[in-house]
Amino acid sequence: MYTLLEEIWSTTRRNKLRTALTGFAVAWGIFMLIFLLGAGNGLINAGTINMSRFLANSIAVAGGYTSKEYNGLPKDRAIELNDKDFNVTRDQFGENVETVGAEIDMGNHTMVLGDSHETASLMGVYPNEIDINKRELLSGRFINQTDIEEQRRVLVVSKSRAEGLVGKNWKNIVGEHVTINGLAFLVVGVYSDDESMFRNNSFAPFTTLRTIYNKGDKADQIVFSFKGLETEAQNEAFEDVYRHKINALHDAAPDDEESVWIWNRFTRSMKMNTGMGFIRTALWIVGIFTLLSGIVGVSNIMLITVKERTREFGIRKAIGATPWSILKLIITESVIITLIFGYIGMMLGIGANLYMDATLGNTTMDAGAFQQKMFIDPTVGFGVCIQATLLIVIAGTIAGVIPARKAAKIRPIEALNAME
Repeated sequence: MYTLLEEIWSTTRRNKLRTALTGFAVAWGIFMLIFLLGAGNGLINAGTINMSRFLANSIAVAGGYTSKEYNGLPKDRAIELNDKDFNVTRDQFGENVETVGAEIDMGNHTMVLGDSHETASLMGVYPNEIDINKRELLSGRFINQTDIEEQRRVLVVSKSRAEGLVGKNWKNIVGEHVTINGLAFLVVGVYSDDESMFRNNSFAPFTTLRTIYNKGDKADQIVFSFKGLETEAQNEAFEDVYRHKINALHDAAPDDEESVWIWNRFTRSMKMNTGMGFIRTALWIVGIFTLLSGIVGVSNIMLITVKERTREFGIRKAIGATPWSILKLIITESVIITLIFGYIGMMLGIGANLYMDATLGNTTMDAGAFQQKMFIDPTVGFGVCIQATLLIVIAGTIAGVIPARKAAKIRPIEALNAME
């Protein structure tokens, strides 16, 4: 084996420029494969994490505008959700609906505690808010059903707002009363800020805020978790029936899809997973075809090498060398070249991914009301590196097969012809 490697090294040294150019093509192919997979993973990871911030089997419903005339009523009517919609959701869809809640957004308000004040968006919610939007409670408790029924003036604030009001000992805010528009609210809990959503929300019981601000029976959103809907078809069938029921309560056409806005996190997650699969497949295809261009280069160089060494191979066969020994020599040389430069390309690709992670991986998209990261952990795992290694070996073998077969077929007489 040592003799074989020494011979390959000697051949490579005699053709440094050719070997370098050939190796560059292989390195570039692997680099692009790793780089593209890393970039794709960054986007996919961001999408996955952003979607995981919500309960997968949950639906949010909001009023929209009618897009059709119906029962003599014009289109473009605003639809406002109310208690009838809430009751229908809870009572008529009990087979699939688990927890039901509603939300009302009162906009930004100033919270005052002593000499400190903080501005936060005041939201009226039900207890299921903490589960559906996966809030992390850090201290105290969240809104409960008793708060809803008794219309208590209690409040759950974010950690950043608690720090703004009481400083580093933010847990001490639990049990304190803060004033909002002259009304005292008892702080009962603190939750972790989440930059992917409204990070400065303060939560109070839905019924409390609706009564204080005289909103009648209105709701901005109805949110609920569901069960028993395992496929996309089942979810779409449920949405159609649900939309028809809600539209009927507002004299909207049963098939009007714009009168009521339905955000099904489960089907969106399924579609995202399908899209992620397509992205991964596309990136592998692009990367492999890029690598193939380098493999073609290796094969061509090896063919030239075989042609230049016709005399040598002819003499070897004349003195007893077997076709297999020549096949082994050419294929091994091809594999070694692709392995060495392939690993160089792989390391450069991993380095580029780490650089992306240190720069783009920390950037967020600011949409005004919320922020979310668009690029998270744009790297490839150990498994991908193993797959890339196997791909390099296979590619090197394929690149060397044709030149090796050509070399193995050289006859001793060709050596004599080459000497003339």
